[in-house]
Amino acid sequence: MSTHETIITQTTNFVNEYKLIHSPGSIQPHGVLLAISKASLLILQVSNNAEEFLDKTADELLNQPLSTLVGDRSSQEILQCLSQSAVNCLKLTIETQTGERYFDATVHQVEKTIIIELEIRNSKAEITFLQGHSLLRGIIANMQNTPKMTDFLQLLASEVRKITGFDRVMVYKFDQYQAGSVVAEDKLPDLIPYLGLHYPSTDIPQASRELYKRNSIRYIPNLTAKVIELVPQTHQPLDLSCSILRSSDECCVKFHQNMGVNALLVISLIHEQKLWGLISCHHQTAKYLPYEIRTICEFLGQVASSELGNKEIQEDLDAKAKLKSLQSDFIKSISQASNFIEVLTQPEPKLLDFVNSPGAALCLGSEINKVGNTPSDEQINALIEWANIHIKDEIFSTNCLTKHYPEGENFKDTGSGLLLLRISLVKRYYILWFRPEVIQTVNWAGNPRDSIQIDGDGNIALSPRTSFALWQEIVRLTSISWKQWEIDSALDLRNAIVGIVIHKADELARINLELERSNRELDSFAYAASHDLKEPLRGIHNYSIILLEDYGHLLDEEGIEFLNTLLSLTQRMDNLIDVLLKISQLGQTEIRLQTTDLNQLVRQVINMFRASRPKINFEIRIAQPLPIFECDSVLIGEVFSNLIGNAFKYNDSPRKSVEVGYFARDDDSHHLKNHINHHIASDSDRPIFYIKDNGIGIKNHHRETIFRLFKRLHSQEKYGGGNGAGLAITKKIIELHGGYIWVESTYGKGSTFYFTL
Repeated sequence: MSTHETIITQTTNFVNEYKLIHSPGSIQPHGVLLAISKASLLILQVSNNAEEFLDKTADELLNQPLSTLVGDRSSQEILQCLSQSAVNCLKLTIETQTGERYFDATVHQVEKTIIIELEIRNSKAEITFLQGHSLLRGIIANMQNTPKMTDFLQLLASEVRKITGFDRVMVYKFDQYQAGSVVAEDKLPDLIPYLGLHYPSTDIPQASRELYKRNSIRYIPNLTAKVIELVPQTHQPLDLSCSILRSSDECCVKFHQNMGVNALLVISLIHEQKLWGLISCHHQTAKYLPYEIRTICEFLGQVASSELGNKEIQEDLDAKAKLKSLQSDFIKSISQASNFIEVLTQPEPKLLDFVNSPGAALCLGSEINKVGNTPSDEQINALIEWANIHIKDEIFSTNCLTKHYPEGENFKDTGSGLLLLRISLVKRYYILWFRPEVIQTVNWAGNPRDSIQIDGDGNIALSPRTSFALWQEIVRLTSISWKQWEIDSALDLRNAIVGIVIHKADELARINLELERSNRELDSFAYAASHDLKEPLRGIHNYSIILLEDYGHLLDEEGIEFLNTLLSLTQRMDNLIDVLLKISQLGQTEIRLQTTDLNQLVRQVINMFRASRPKINFEIRIAQPLPIFECDSVLIGEVFSNLIGNAFKYNDSPRKSVEVGYFARDDDSHHLKNHINHHIASDSDRPIFYIKDNGIGIKNHHRETIFRLFKRLHSQEKYGGGNGAGLAITKKIIELHGGYIWVESTYGKGSTFYFTL
């Protein structure tokens, strides 16, 4: 058992009894907290440092109306805040005995109690709306244009450190056991790196995780500062779950002090309503961040959380697209073969590539056909006899076979990992994929078992670890884990084989239906994810309009300009979500094939462009009459519209020109043969359509990436804007028609897009 699982098992009995950290009865000293009765607006509780901030003692404030402290107008503003969202901030000016004092006030409600938290506002450290907007705009653009997850997370760590000025910023990701690892880091050069180190689940107990899910940011400017008690202390402690000033648990303080940390900022990363990870910022000395900076970090964390889904979906789509291509070819070969066993085992890579395995065995009754590196026939037979008794499911997978089958240690070099597929529930029909032992070295930040202490009575308790030096654990008798899509791939193969055995004539149709179902589920997921993004976006948009209409007179010109910019940004994001919805709907749409005169279709597109661009000097030429073709005329019309539109948009020539044409299959030109050899099957009789322009061209390394969703090669302002979705939609439509699209280009001289249907 690995250390991950050991710690999970050992902590099961006491994690639920961990101290309720959401109601500590105290706050941090850099602000003051008041608990107000919503019904009477009387002050029920106050932090014991009120005199320092308000020139009034706690006794002088208790049971007094809120208006005696902040005035009638501010009292009403506080009440109005509660109706807008869970937590709100406003600027307050409070008259004290020594003059006016200016505060950032955070307001939220717990049951029938209003909690107001006040922090002194530092006017010198304030950031204007437009400064914050300008800062975020560039960062978000870079994040969206970084497709690879590892690069995206590293960019996130670097940008947060630039904004906050902390000594170290880490992106911390949780695994299936709730242990974590540092997947990105930006730090001072002289600090010991934590990148790649693992942390046990006990470092962040379940109670803390729940608070991180509820609150997107946690800030402690000085871990050594003495906490401030709330007065009076009540029998039912005040719930401070959403309080920004909530004091820290002693275990958390000691834990970070043992790491040499004195100031802490943690930003939650939420994906699919689960705590995906944290952006953890450490500073060696006390460090105060203005409210505006923290708000920027909080917003950046929310954007990053949304982008996590996009990155994972894109990586998943790429992997599944590659797999589905392999599945399609493989299943077609099986359906056409007189002996499907030969197709499965020859040539070897087909069966192995299906689940990324170096060895496999196909067992039909007493016959065993092996490919790649596998255990011996005798060892495989013994394993199947064990599986016949103990494995009842269609599929079984493990990356540590010896946990279930101790005799597996005898062939650990070829079979420490096993993916077993039962083809028949009656007969002895199996496919077994094997993976060899991979001796893994897991790098932990200190010995993870040090966080568990057992007293003389045998009671288990959490204790902050004192060492975070590299501690290595050697894990043996394990292989690389099987991914879910590999397991799903094996199940798809079983369905294909069963279809052939039961009714070979119906096999190909059934597999196609299964693949279509998988695609629909994937598209439905993308649709649901995009649809769910609309609700919070609509809230931001509507509240911005409310601020402009109802509170515009309270804002200066700069504030109004910022809100107008926010409205335009929400509109742009809404447009991008609409694109995602359209992409997902395309995947669920059945194309309506009909005989279509492509000449008439292209002329309609050309007429539309001439009508919409009467002042632009351009030429569109159809090289030769286009064929009559079976296609979905509406979707193919969009293909021509997107490609011709891009030809004019990305073109700075004085006389813009576009040529539309095609190569017939019997064209014997060298140019056509080159396309056939590189892009389509040599026996294909499909024509190759092209759209050629004299525009700005595309650099070689961008020829594949331009077809990715939201991939733009230029800034939003250049070449008339655009959302980076046109070519992705075009590619999707062409693939729905069983075709392929590619581009050839000379940078600075023009591009030619080719596609088949």
